[in-house]
Amino acid sequence: MSKQSTKAKLEFIIEMIENIEEITKRHNGIVKTLEDFEGQMAVLMGISQIGETLKKIDEETVMQHNLKDDRDGAYYTRNYIVHDYEGVDLGLVENLIRVYLPQLKIKMLQIKASQ
Repeated sequence: MSKQSTKAKLEFIIEMIENIEEITKRHNGIVKTLEDFEGQMAVLMGISQIGETLKKIDEETVMQHNLKDDRDGAYYTRNYIVHDYEGVDLGLVENLIRVYLPQLKIKMLQIKASQ
């Protein structure tokens, strides 16, 4: 896979995280975002897109930057969101937004800078 393609994927993941950050700002916080059906749907779509895109990052980059757990966890979360017909645990989603996405953003920015 080309470095340019990897860079585009990293940029897309960063963009999705920044979109989620903006959505939560517009709704005055994470909890209020998840209480609003449009905010909730937008955030869930963004998280799904992150999981799908991380899954497509080439194996060399994954191994070089220790992304295996991130990739696998994000894809599992994507599948959980997309296929859980009983409903998604919004507490889990809140934790992802509050804790995991900021850490992932830093990691993606660092990897992008090293490309």
